[in-house]
Amino acid sequence: MNPEAGHQRHGIRARGKRCFKLTTDSNHDLPIAPNLLDRQFKVAEPDKVWAGDITYIATDEGWLFLAVVIDLFSRQVIGWSLRSDMTRDIVIDALRMAWFKRHPSKQAGLIFHSDRGSQYAAKDFRDELAEYGITRSMSRKGNCWDTQSTLIPSVAFSLTRAGIGAMPSR
Repeated sequence: MNPEAGHQRHGIRARGKRCFKLTTDSNHDLPIAPNLLDRQFKVAEPDKVWAGDITYIATDEGWLFLAVVIDLFSRQVIGWSLRSDMTRDIVIDALRMAWFKRHPSKQAGLIFHSDRGSQYAAKDFRDELAEYGITRSMSRKGNCWDTQSTLIPSVAFSLTRAGIGAMPSR
């Protein structure tokens, strides 16, 4: 008996390794914010520090990009956006969701921390933060671990528990 015939009969097939997807374009001339967080990920109260990042999900129909906003106090996702493209709109949508969910006061001193990606440095995103009274903070150059190690593991775990599947490693 041909072993391959048994695999085909049961619908079992090998999956090739997926390609790496670059999600941070930090090669731009947009303004970079200072690193106010400085790897201080323990926050004493809600709505003091939000962090954002973008990751990707492989689907049978192609890649989807997921932008998340997490309150570092609770480590809960408070805003998200899922799109097939990775324009500045994805991070603006996630920020708006977080803001409408939480409505922090402009006097709260809220910091939004992200990597140096062009989406987070875009004028539209900076304007949105300013409108909400949120101060920008960005990781040091070449240090994506500030957001990745904080955000993506908890989001990946949540998606896996929801039955969406394992997130690709970066």
